[in-house]
Formats: sequence, structure tokens, C-alpha cells
Amino acid sequence: MLIDMFVNDFEIIGCALLAAVLGGVIGWEREKHHTIVASAGIRTYSAIALGACVFGSIGYSLPGNNAYIAAQVVTGIGFLGGGIIFREGDYTFGLTTAATLWATAAVGLAIAFKFYLVGMFVAFIIYLLLYLSRLPWWKRVSAKSKKHLP
Repeated sequence: MLIDMFVNDFEIIGCALLAAVLGGVIGWEREKHHTIVASAGIRTYSAIALGACVFGSIGYSLPGNNAYIAAQVVTGIGFLGGGIIFREGDYTFGLTTAATLWATAAVGLAIAFKFYLVGMFVAFIIYLLLYLSRLPWWKRVSAKSKKHLP
């Protein structure tokens, strides 16, 4: 009887752990290969995925419409991402970090709503997107590596 009370808690803890690990992998890639001081790394990405997962899990467990909590996670992470974006002259910094933080929250929510394969797949795609710029052929096809005429 007592164990039945905690089954849902242990399931949420497992989901939270998986989300934190997936977020940490994304953050690790960001931290390991970022040439400038990274504003977001392992701890930030893990916390985003973990928080989104726990909020989503709690919302999923409550009776009624659980989309409200998920919607607030999306809005909150968007606000957080807005604080990471900086502009200096013609250059804008932090867009990739803000976008990947936002997408990492989706990983956490996917895990919370028991879409485990979707969460892992999205984490892999985010990791791959961040890794692309390190591939030699990417520099040939990327518009950022070409000089633009004034």
C-alpha cells in the first residue's frame, strides 16, 4: 500500500533524471566546443530540461487540462532566452543559445508526457545541430562563412 503511493513519484524522478541527462549532453556539447565564454552549458541545459520535465510531470499528473503548465514552460523559457540575446552593431549574439535552450525545454516536456523516444530524438537533433558547425563541409555551405559585399 505504501509503495503504491510512491510509484508515481519514482516515475517522475526517473523522467526527471532522463531529462536532466539529455539536457546535460546538449549542454556538454555547447560547453566543450564554444570558443567564447559560454553563457549556457551543462548545468543550464540540464536545469532547463529537468525543470520542464518536473513542471510537465506535475501538470500531467493533475486532473483536468494539463496543457496550461506546459504552455507556461514554453513562455518562461522564451523569456529566459530573450535575456541571452545581445546585439552589437550589425551582429547578434546568443540566438543559437536561446533557441537551443527553448528546444531543450521541449525535450523535458516530451519526457514528462511520456514521449521518451521523441525526447531522446529531439535531444539528438539539437546536439547534431550544434555540432554541424564543427564539420569541415559545413563551412563551405554555410552562409556565415562567406564574405558578404557591402
